[in-house]
Amino acid sequence: MFGIVRPCGHRLGAGMKAQWTAHLCGLCLALRADHGQFARVVTNYDGLLISVLTEAQSATPGDARRTAGPCPLRGMRTASVARGEGARLAAAVSLVLAAAKVRDHVADGDGLLAHRPVAAAARRVAVGWSRAGERTGAAVGFDTAVLVEAVDRQLDVEALAGPGTPLLHLTEPTETATAAAFAHTARLAGRPHNAAPLAEAGRLFGRLAHLLDAVEDRTVDAATGAWNPLTATGTGHAEARRLADDALHGIRLALRDVEFTDGRLTHLLLVHELRRSVDRAFGTTTCTHQGARPGGPIPADPAGSTYPPPGPGRHPHPSGPGGSPYPPTPGGGSWPGLPEPPRRSRGFLSGCAIGLGLCCTCQVCCANEFEGPWSGRKREGVCRDCDCDCSICDCDCCDCDCCDCDCDCCDCSCDC
Repeated sequence: MFGIVRPCGHRLGAGMKAQWTAHLCGLCLALRADHGQFARVVTNYDGLLISVLTEAQSATPGDARRTAGPCPLRGMRTASVARGEGARLAAAVSLVLAAAKVRDHVADGDGLLAHRPVAAAARRVAVGWSRAGERTGAAVGFDTAVLVEAVDRQLDVEALAGPGTPLLHLTEPTETATAAAFAHTARLAGRPHNAAPLAEAGRLFGRLAHLLDAVEDRTVDAATGAWNPLTATGTGHAEARRLADDALHGIRLALRDVEFTDGRLTHLLLVHELRRSVDRAFGTTTCTHQGARPGGPIPADPAGSTYPPPGPGRHPHPSGPGGSPYPPTPGGGSWPGLPEPPRRSRGFLSGCAIGLGLCCTCQVCCANEFEGPWSGRKREGVCRDCDCDCSICDCDCCDCDCCDCDCDCCDCSCDC
């Protein structure tokens, strides 16, 4: 799983998380249906945005769903997943860009790809993915040549870059590719008037993707001597952050001009979560619930907990003992009026099968959370990449200037 928009399950809430997972699983299953099991390895968090955008503009959002069979990544449970042209477009884009990423790693000789037999095999895989993406793109009316041309042009642009080269000159090919993919979702949804603002949002998203990748890799690239656009152009940290913030603002403005049928998940991912991605890459935070607050820090209760008691618009997070999603009261027990969630248990043999699936799919290590194989209780992955402090409400809805989403973690009643 790769991508810059990596929302934490604790922030999404049950409703938004179910929708987000439906698109993630829909992308994975679309790849398997059209291109076989191995193609599922290119499933990525950013690719599902294409599916999300398509459904958000559809006249009947949520209708293009089907019930998928049990999967180890879902604890061997069925689920409602996205299907249709949006998922297939997401699959086509993911395949073509994954092929480009493989070719880039081969050219750089990264890791095992420095060995000629491995590099030759990787090149064959990249060629197969590129052709598969082209076929699927053609099936939904999208010409992937614009993606391939952008990737090829990227190599030429980087070869000519040096100190003083404008950083945006290097991000332009990525911007062009993502703009084309975002704009095509409007055509799939039957809303061609949305193509222009979505192209602008996609262009700025591509800029951010390129910038954040460079920022996150800068230290490692300097240590290994690998090429990095920030180092090559002499762009400082402050200038890179300015460009990222400008892109964030531009995406928000562009989305205001898009006509959505239900744009809550889109707003959550491309406004709130994307800003968190920038903060994560630059090592900063702008959430009013963390660090300095207008009213001072969150006071600790007598038991030492900094978790605020439930109030209007607040929803508790999984932090209680024994797997309860409700925090303990200062005197023990649970907050009054909050029912304990039902717990589902499995038999010994079925639990063993689930546990084996969790280990084989790396969920025990890498998932934000997973259900215990026997108890069914929520567990957290050992090496999860969760950028939020889940002991307090972490939602930036309260300080946004345009909030029309259902974040399930605070009162998004901004009157704007």
